[in-house]
Amino acid sequence: MDIYKIHTVQELIPTNTYWGRGIITGTSADDNWAVNAYFIMGRSANSRNRIFEKRDGILYTAPYDPSKVQDPSLIIYPALREYKNCLIVTNGDHTNTVYNGLKKRLSLQTSLEERTFEPDAPNFTPRISSLCRFEDGSFRYEMSILKSIDSTGSGCARYAFSYPSKPGLGHFIHTYLQDGDPIPSFNGEPERIAIPNSMEEFADTLWQALNPDNKISLYVRYTQLSTGEMTETIINKNRSEV
Repeated sequence: MDIYKIHTVQELIPTNTYWGRGIITGTSADDNWAVNAYFIMGRSANSRNRIFEKRDGILYTAPYDPSKVQDPSLIIYPALREYKNCLIVTNGDHTNTVYNGLKKRLSLQTSLEERTFEPDAPNFTPRISSLCRFEDGSFRYEMSILKSIDSTGSGCARYAFSYPSKPGLGHFIHTYLQDGDPIPSFNGEPERIAIPNSMEEFADTLWQALNPDNKISLYVRYTQLSTGEMTETIINKNRSEV
């Protein structure tokens, strides 16, 4: 077993019909771009009734048809926002928890000490996060997952990962191992995944690789390390926009 193998999107993503929500962070092969991707999948009508939209520099999940929203508490949230030289991506409203922690000069892990997994028994969906710190024409990134320590939700296990920027290498963390009932939570270290130079190529390949029945929305952002300028794209199953 090659623990250092870097999987392509085409190899890895189609192996699971239900990743849940997934974050990919890494560096383009040419070492010019910091890359962030976030996607959401859904099985219920409530989860599938969503789109991504950008407002005031913040990426939000939003209802596609507001009249059909059943419970917005765990499905509507800010997924991506910036604070100074930091970029935060999460799968819930703990985006704001991390943002407020950074304002107090707290680390990602310390900021999340007040949070646990989602209260959606029996799944106890993990809270996943990515935090990029940009400095001197490069960046480093951290990932975190808060998950139930057992099948009853009796406590929260907290895992943190820290990575340097390496050309062509990204890491993929997701809420679930596979589909199921209840759905088994992510386990182990984030998968190593290849990052191409083209945002359009990466976004299209990733979107096409996600299960067509369960995928809902995808956001991809490429930030140029030399200038800080960024380019981004949003793909929504209910509607597409750039």
